[in-house]
Amino acid sequence: MAATELRGVVGPGPAAIAAPGGGGTGPPVVGGGGGSGSAREGWLFKWTNYIKGYQRRWFVLSNGLLSYYRSKAEMRHTCRGTINLATANITVEDSCNFIISNGGAQTYHLKASSEVERQRWVTALELAKAKAVKMLAESDESGDEESVSQTDKTELQNTLRTLSSKVEDLSTCNDLIAKHGTALQRSLSELEALRLPAESNEKIKQVNERATLFRITSNAMINACRDFLMLAQTHSKKWQKSLQYERDQRIRLEETLEQLAKQHNHLERAFRGATVLPANTPGTAGSGKDQCCSGKGDMSDEDDENEFFDAPEIITMPENLGHKRTGSNISGASSDISLDEQYKHQLEETKKEKRTRIPYKPNYSLNLWSIMKNCIGKELSKIPMPVNFNEPLSMLQRLTEDLEYHELLDRAAKCENSLEQLCYVAAFTVSSYSTTVFRTSKPFNPLLGETFELDRLEENGYRSLCEQVSHHPPAAAHHAESKNGWTLRQEIKITSKFRGKYLSIMPLGSIHCIFHATGHHYTWKKVTTTVHNIIVGKLWIDQSGEIDIVNHKTGDKCNLKFVPYSYFSRDVARKVTGEVTDPSGKVHFALLGTWDEKMDCFKVQPVVGENGGDARQRGHEAEESRVMLWKRNPLPKNAENMYYFSELALTLNAWESGTAPTDSRLRPDQRLMENGRWDEANAEKQRLEEKQRLSRKKREAEAVKATEDGTPYDPYKALWFERKKDPVTKELTHIYRGGYWECKEKQDWTSCPDIF
Repeated sequence: MAATELRGVVGPGPAAIAAPGGGGTGPPVVGGGGGSGSAREGWLFKWTNYIKGYQRRWFVLSNGLLSYYRSKAEMRHTCRGTINLATANITVEDSCNFIISNGGAQTYHLKASSEVERQRWVTALELAKAKAVKMLAESDESGDEESVSQTDKTELQNTLRTLSSKVEDLSTCNDLIAKHGTALQRSLSELEALRLPAESNEKIKQVNERATLFRITSNAMINACRDFLMLAQTHSKKWQKSLQYERDQRIRLEETLEQLAKQHNHLERAFRGATVLPANTPGTAGSGKDQCCSGKGDMSDEDDENEFFDAPEIITMPENLGHKRTGSNISGASSDISLDEQYKHQLEETKKEKRTRIPYKPNYSLNLWSIMKNCIGKELSKIPMPVNFNEPLSMLQRLTEDLEYHELLDRAAKCENSLEQLCYVAAFTVSSYSTTVFRTSKPFNPLLGETFELDRLEENGYRSLCEQVSHHPPAAAHHAESKNGWTLRQEIKITSKFRGKYLSIMPLGSIHCIFHATGHHYTWKKVTTTVHNIIVGKLWIDQSGEIDIVNHKTGDKCNLKFVPYSYFSRDVARKVTGEVTDPSGKVHFALLGTWDEKMDCFKVQPVVGENGGDARQRGHEAEESRVMLWKRNPLPKNAENMYYFSELALTLNAWESGTAPTDSRLRPDQRLMENGRWDEANAEKQRLEEKQRLSRKKREAEAVKATEDGTPYDPYKALWFERKKDPVTKELTHIYRGGYWECKEKQDWTSCPDIF
């Protein structure tokens, strides 16, 4: 097709669209959408908050960026905000309103003076976005690496262009061979059907012509293939050298980073030794407890590259049972009775008394980079890791920690108004992240069939059960029920990727909360957790993303935004905002707080907008309308030496009688780690993993044999949970089938597998 025909099909260029003709009262179009100048600038109304509502701002669209100012004169010195359109979504709300968002970190709710003006802005923004995406793709393909000279770039482009033309020649020749081959076959078929000698001579001549043409085309294709092969061989050595150079550079970078991490570790130890030394004077050296806490306030308790705060639970122990940290060693009670037996004995004495401390975390040195450098881009659940990276709790116990602030659900169950109930459910959702702020260690991956129960029916009115229902991918099912009128259930699959500088943890699966009296059924999903400074620096946790909580009975919704931390932001760290809306989208409550401290609620009162409209609800966040929904409980004393565990976490791994033989409290490697015997814990962890590996291979062999014999084979099924389609979300999930607490009452655990 000719170039003019192509232009006719595609239509007018961006400049023609971005600069619409005709009159109007909207802002002028500058530059017609082309060049590097401004594509558009003018006044728009931007939503600020529930107090001020929409405010008039001067917006400038230029080079794929949308910036705004309080006035046109402010353009010379102060920009109030900028959003990159290459990664932004543009959504039209109604005749005058539209939204620009880049995934939650930045969202602009904008309002134009008219529908025509709104359409002009949206058109210009879409064109600017398309251009920005195209430029971004071109910049990625060009690979602007300073190490590659301009000559090398030109040579590479010419080579690729030549190779591309050769491939096109091969494709053309292939089409011609197919075409002429078909014609030749047709001629030969006709030749066979002929009976008259005169006609046969003519057809034979035609066949010869076809064969000659076919031979010429085949030779052309062979020559093109030969040229392509020679060109590839010529440049293959150069590409191999370039590849080897990149490999060498990567190795040098790894060595440099490892050396940097070692130097950082050495300097920190030297500094900590200097700051801790005065505490070892004769007047203070006699207290083992002071020794455990001697570094507090000066530096973190562990090396930065080794800082994984974890902790299990413990009953209050006499001094002769406690483990004290002296230097880098752990001293414990040396007797014929194991610590586990001592725990059991003490539990019988204290009955329901909950422990308030556990053995302090030992100060074992570990070269983190030597292990993590081989995990970049991989799924960490499939990589065997030493217990040095863990805390002495399993993932099932961490999942149970979501119930630490169960009283929020108790309050929600008493609410008569569904929107107020949703506020408490939202606060409960946020509260589950408060225990993670200092907890940078990973919990133990549960073994397939492992369970964990928490029976607090007498004290708090609820009981909970978790079971590991899948190993790869790892998935845990959780069911909790309360006599105060609610049920909580979830199935969470954890995926994690190590990205070099940080670790991303992405929980998959829905959480369900059902209130018995009203039948209100809420669902939501978890946000992404990120662990920063994996290689060098102090480890820290951040939560980011959005959560949509939906009441499937009434249609009420709550949108929570977890704002990611930014060094350049003036906003409060770990901020969470939210809106509670009815089915029509009207905002009734605004939520504000942080995921590590507290959540407040504000009643939203609708008012008329500045232009007479009410396209968006506004409210007055007066102090008298503020209601504190939730506040984090303080950490126990000396929590920094006990993996920063909360009061609930300290009790989760305590011995309890009558639990299933698959309970996490009975897991030997986890118990050894809690007791400070990490070398033995690592050996025991390898034994358990090998036992689980053999069980998996046995099941796979049985499945293969059943397939070969044609006999039915039942795959692995969870013991206490049944996989079925959820009636609300339509997802396949594991739902509690019942029977656990009845078996516990009878102490009938014959159906439990031997996993430990």
